[in-house]
Amino acid sequence: MPLAKEAVAAGLRVVGVDVDPRKVEALTAGRSYIDDLTDADLEHMLAHGFTATLDESVLARSNTVVICVPTPLDEDHRPDLSAVEGAAKAVARNLAKGTLVVLESTTWPGTTDELVRPLLESTGLVAGEDFHLAFSPERIDPGNPKFGLRNTPKVVGGYTATCRDRATAFYGRFIEQVVPVSGTREAEMAKLLENTYRHVNIALVNEMAIFCDELGVNLWEAIEAAATKPFGFQKFLPGPGVGGHCIPVDPSYLSYTVRKLGYPFRFVELAQEINERMPSYVVARVQRLLNRHKKPVNGAKVVMLGVTYKPDIADERETPALPVARALLELGADLSFADPYVKEWSVDGTLVPREDDLAEAVTGADVTLLLQQHAAFDLDMVEAKARLVLDTRGVLAEGERVERL
Repeated sequence: MPLAKEAVAAGLRVVGVDVDPRKVEALTAGRSYIDDLTDADLEHMLAHGFTATLDESVLARSNTVVICVPTPLDEDHRPDLSAVEGAAKAVARNLAKGTLVVLESTTWPGTTDELVRPLLESTGLVAGEDFHLAFSPERIDPGNPKFGLRNTPKVVGGYTATCRDRATAFYGRFIEQVVPVSGTREAEMAKLLENTYRHVNIALVNEMAIFCDELGVNLWEAIEAAATKPFGFQKFLPGPGVGGHCIPVDPSYLSYTVRKLGYPFRFVELAQEINERMPSYVVARVQRLLNRHKKPVNGAKVVMLGVTYKPDIADERETPALPVARALLELGADLSFADPYVKEWSVDGTLVPREDDLAEAVTGADVTLLLQQHAAFDLDMVEAKARLVLDTRGVLAEGERVERL
């Protein structure tokens, strides 16, 4: 949708094709369901020709088709490309000569060439000759007020040089800087490298948080001190785990690719292990905090502040709040949550009560567990009124009643 928004603003005629009738209905009615697109944005798009449809036949009349479908992991943590395959088949059924087809979904290197291209060429049309094929990874950071689609450089790799040039020209119409690379595999790898870099560095500070607590070292202060170095260091912060549609998922696509070569990608797999351990570590810290005040978790009133995966958005994908809540419920905690962006929240089908009055919630709770520092939260009030607080984001001042992760 951010892509559609910028394309419409550039004067292009844009149609959104989806298989979910609820999304098509919402968009047609002017209701946005994502954080980075307001209803006003959508109203402007609709007024300038944007439409949403379930009818895939519109693809046959399109000069450019951009595939933006989810690429999650299956139950065994293996890449699930069923949506990419389904979308590519839909494009193939409607593929016309001269069309540019771009895959934007994050995936393992080789997907565009080895999975998408054969499906499109099953029509008898040839990539690089009869139609153009490219890969360009999405780089949206939900809730980022500084960088959006237009001013974030766009990496583009084509199946051929002509395919690359055609895709570069397309994106250049509404994105400030386009970065062409030699092929689709390089573009696919660029996205995996970006998020694996973050994944590994977050795992580093998460593991340091665990042993620094035992060593009596204030890691948060050490990180801020290290960040004063003007070269050779980038600040990463510990937290209750990683969430979103990228960092918990994308490195597994890279690990999967390496395993096909016959050996593990040990850095990624170790980082995954550390980051997946953090929710249970948070719960252990809640237990310890209560124990110090002679309270068991069983029956203790615990309020969780923020259940989305990052601040100031409504996105709950892969949120670490879920495994934290699951473990607390299993221990018998009387659990509730407060989140200005989430009106209803459940854990494995169990509805968790929502707190509307933050001051009343933290005053009445045995432990306040700060998982996400939404700007709407009055953190000074939390510091002043909460009985006990475990701050997993390092935004509160440590004291007699406040512990940092």
